[in-house]
Amino acid sequence: MDTELKKKNNFNKYIVTIWAFFIALVSSVFGIFYFASVGGLGEMPDLKVLENPKTNLASEILSEDGKTIAKFYFNDNRTPVSFSEFPQHLVNALLATEDIRFYNHSGIDWISTLRAIVKLGKDGGGSTITQQLAKQLFTGEGSRDILERINQKIKEYIISIRLEKQYTKNEIIAQYLNIYDFGNNGDGIRSASRIYFGKEPIDLDISESAMLVGMLKNSSLYNPRPSRNPVGVKNRRNVVLAQMFKYGFIDKVMKDSLQVKDLKLNYTPESHRDGIAPYFREYLRTYMKDWVKDEKNRKPDGSKYNINTDGLKIHTTINYNMQVYAEDAINQHMPRLQKEFFKQNKIEDNPTAPFRELTEGAIDTLLRRAMKRSERWRKMKYDLKKSDEEIKKSFQIPVKMNVFSWQGEIDTIMKPWDSMIYYKSFLRPGMMSMDPNTGFVKAWAGGMDYKHFQYDMVKKGKRQIGSTFKPFVYAAAIDQLKLSPCDTFPDSQYCIEKNKFGNPEKWCPRNSGDKYGRTRTLKNALANSINTVTARLMDKIGPKPVIKLAKNLGIEQKILPVPSIALGTPDISVYEMVAAYSAFANKGVYTKPILIEKIEDKNGTILFEYKRETRDVLSEEAAYVTVNLLEGVTQAGSGIRLRTTGATNNAYESVVTGYPYEFDNPIAGKTGTTQNQSDGWFMGMVPNLVTGVWVGAEDRSIHFETIDYGQGASMALPIWGVYMKSCYQDTILNISKESFFKPEKISIELDCNNFKNDSLNTIKNNNKKLLDIDF
Repeated sequence: MDTELKKKNNFNKYIVTIWAFFIALVSSVFGIFYFASVGGLGEMPDLKVLENPKTNLASEILSEDGKTIAKFYFNDNRTPVSFSEFPQHLVNALLATEDIRFYNHSGIDWISTLRAIVKLGKDGGGSTITQQLAKQLFTGEGSRDILERINQKIKEYIISIRLEKQYTKNEIIAQYLNIYDFGNNGDGIRSASRIYFGKEPIDLDISESAMLVGMLKNSSLYNPRPSRNPVGVKNRRNVVLAQMFKYGFIDKVMKDSLQVKDLKLNYTPESHRDGIAPYFREYLRTYMKDWVKDEKNRKPDGSKYNINTDGLKIHTTINYNMQVYAEDAINQHMPRLQKEFFKQNKIEDNPTAPFRELTEGAIDTLLRRAMKRSERWRKMKYDLKKSDEEIKKSFQIPVKMNVFSWQGEIDTIMKPWDSMIYYKSFLRPGMMSMDPNTGFVKAWAGGMDYKHFQYDMVKKGKRQIGSTFKPFVYAAAIDQLKLSPCDTFPDSQYCIEKNKFGNPEKWCPRNSGDKYGRTRTLKNALANSINTVTARLMDKIGPKPVIKLAKNLGIEQKILPVPSIALGTPDISVYEMVAAYSAFANKGVYTKPILIEKIEDKNGTILFEYKRETRDVLSEEAAYVTVNLLEGVTQAGSGIRLRTTGATNNAYESVVTGYPYEFDNPIAGKTGTTQNQSDGWFMGMVPNLVTGVWVGAEDRSIHFETIDYGQGASMALPIWGVYMKSCYQDTILNISKESFFKPEKISIELDCNNFKNDSLNTIKNNNKKLLDIDF
């Protein structure tokens, strides 16, 4: 009896001991978790931090049609997307591979955790999607120290439970995919989709989704970038597809068919030098830096916005397709033009190639100045603290370098001195397109390859504009004198005497090729860029009214009040010229170019909206008559090449006019060519789009020898033609083929069949006097 009682008492002791141990164990676990939750094992994020996790968000540059042009960021190229923007097969791939019981647990999958403990992690660590998000957001990479790893794991569990309370399951999936670093600036699923496949997440197919989910295991190891680890990436993708089959998301036929397919990457890097509109983006970066400095543009807490980390959305006026068409037009024409330029500038034909009209001493001086402005000089001088003599010697030592060519980049060995000459030998473009009615800038191409030519020739670059300035003279004369396009003037040499209008010396401009005629109408004179007629007009109105008009049309820099400005001696940017010409198409109203429609913060709150700035510059009548004159350029003048119907076998024609433009709609425009063919311009207008193009070399001493290839109609006009051809083929753009706006009442006669040449009386009625003109 005593023995049985003793056994019973011992059994009871065991039960008590076990329960005591269990209670102690549970209490310890709860105690540790509570201790950790209050910060005993290190700082824990509070609920406010959980609501607003500190992740850097790239600011997104959006086109007017809602497409992403590029992003501003430091290290994190991250733009979050919502769960609704994920295809279902992406979510299925994630669940099948990472956490099949995700929708059934509360942040911790104890079954997977116990399995991981028993198998010592050989079949995975048992972390749920929520735990992986917690690690990404708050706990960081695991430590090698066992105690530190246990500490991190405990904190990870606590944060996971909090995340589950704070967010829905779908929000947790979205956060996880948005925060993960997929490599190659692919921060988050959206950037990764665009970089590796050139598409938005919603457009991914099953194979593409499987590849991206496969990268979640180790984006460095399973890097799909070409030449990195294509076999490993494909094998990992196939593991994901197998998991999708295992859990019934796809059938065996689909699994087998997808597993044999190649990855089919469309690798599209997103960096500050890649992608479309790089010159516009850099101008925008400068603009945004100034915008955030303005005290009016502050966060609610008074701090400055950071354009690289605060996830701003910058809605621009750039049209994505039109920007692509502009860059494509440059890429079509410039290689052909450059090939001809190299052909005409061989050393045997031009010993100082690519320079002309310069002595060897002048060339050496020019290059030494360029050397001291180079990035190489700056780095060696200020970063490496080298002496001037050491730097100069380094420019004569051949080094490995990657140089630009129209056939693709070339790896070569070259002296830095020779590389300067090489780069100076390239002709460069600048192009901008704008809606004259709204002021919205639709396309901005400041060059041809931002990596190798970073100077923006849309707004920074200012070059002599040649005959594209003449419409300002004609418009001022029409506005003051009420001249008609049908008025005739002698085409003979004409001089403006010394000291008149402050003229420092007698000015007698010559026509191109010294060609003169008997008389010309104003329309014919402008169409053919007749200098003598322009000089006569300048003599009647003087330079000051022309300068005033130019200033009112948005020309910023100082213009000397001398008669020679009539032929385009001022240096003006493409940006200014496009805005100025737009006033002619916009009924005489100047509209300041608009680049940004609005700026939003990451939550969609509008921080900035554009305000249109306009001013009346010309009467509707004067503006329309000027447009009528400019239409003559493409009807029977230097712009008539836009009416060509096809290519030709002629070598010259194939380079400069061998595109089948076949435009038959109203087009107003003006070509421009400066002295020695250093600059070629074309300004082209239709009622709802004005586009300006400039082409030239970095130095004015680098140019074509003859005007055949060096004129604006050969260098710049073809880019306009190819661009507009693409714009018209894209019917969604609605680029106008209609006639320009015509005022209801016009006192100036435009039909030369009904016109009686009464210029003298017209001008007398306006209290003016024609001098030395024999009608």
